Amino acid sequence: MRLAIYGAGAMGTVLGAYLAKAGIEIDLITRNTEHIAALKKDGAHIIGKVDFWQEVNALLPEEMEGKYDIIFLITKQLDNRSIVKGLKEHLQDDGVICTMQNGLPELSVSEIVGEERTAGCAMAWGATMHGHGVSELTTEPARETLTFSLGSFGNIKQDKISTIRDLLSIMGNVTVEPNFIGARWAKLLVNSAFSGLSAILGETFGAIAKNRKSRLIAQKIMKECIDVAKVANIKIEPIQGKDVVKLLDYKSRVKQQLSFMIIPIAMKKHKDLKSSMLQDLLKGKKCEIEAINGVVSAYGRRHSWPTPFNDRIVEVVREIESGERKPSWKNLERFDEFVSKKNLS
Repeated sequence: MRLAIYGAGAMGTVLGAYLAKAGIEIDLITRNTEHIAALKKDGAHIIGKVDFWQEVNALLPEEMEGKYDIIFLITKQLDNRSIVKGLKEHLQDDGVICTMQNGLPELSVSEIVGEERTAGCAMAWGATMHGHGVSELTTEPARETLTFSLGSFGNIKQDKISTIRDLLSIMGNVTVEPNFIGARWAKLLVNSAFSGLSAILGETFGAIAKNRKSRLIAQKIMKECIDVAKVANIKIEPIQGKDVVKLLDYKSRVKQQLSFMIIPIAMKKHKDLKSSMLQDLLKGKKCEIEAINGVVSAYGRRHSWPTPFNDRIVEVVREIESGERKPSWKNLERFDEFVSKKNLS
């Protein structure tokens, strides 16, 4: 069986190193020439919550040869159509692309390779790319925190799902989700709040949860996600065994205050994480905001449900991309029309 990780950036390098450490033969592929050169020369260096070196097989996209049985796709969604078209040529007739991208990428992948060859996986852990062969694991390395939610998009063969499950189980805990869209939405709920705010503030998830104003905005963003999912008839699945809707949804002032108090506790194990969108913005690149907060806004428009906080995150990110702003705590001012002093008291 031939395996590949296409998009061996922060998370792809960590996953690839864990699999290679367990004796799995897998190709790590990325367009980052300096990163590939370092991986070829010295192997992958995983730092942060762990610290180990691992020899890996690293390739540039143009060095790919033959066909693969499973390709884990961990690139940004900005170039999905052209990337997946290129990967289709390297996919066995019964091969599978398992998209591990943020948001809801399965539809765009399946439109090119077919539903029967599309699997999806939401990863509830984080990493930061340092380049030159180095990637930092920013989530505590325990099986209850290094988690994967796996599912199929169409009539994919169950033996393929089982194989992917077994591979990912080498690194962490894998749940095969019958309601995969609900599992995706659970990850989207967290990403839209904390990855979105991390991108515009330039901060870690922990710092966002600690500050009262940013925590309130995160709470409002997650509330919008929960409400939009309800009107779209999407049942949000638990994250790492926790029913996030039960914990974070509210109708009364008392339940809202409880939800507000829970947020720093819920994010404690991910407090050092900074979003990949922030990393892109700091490098002067466009980020995949449309695949995260933009998805919530799009679903809201489709179902006539307001999403002002998610909309504003998208707007501020676009302003940063255009050079009008920089990631900064000052960007919280853009939410002042929605957040009153009474809310923060």
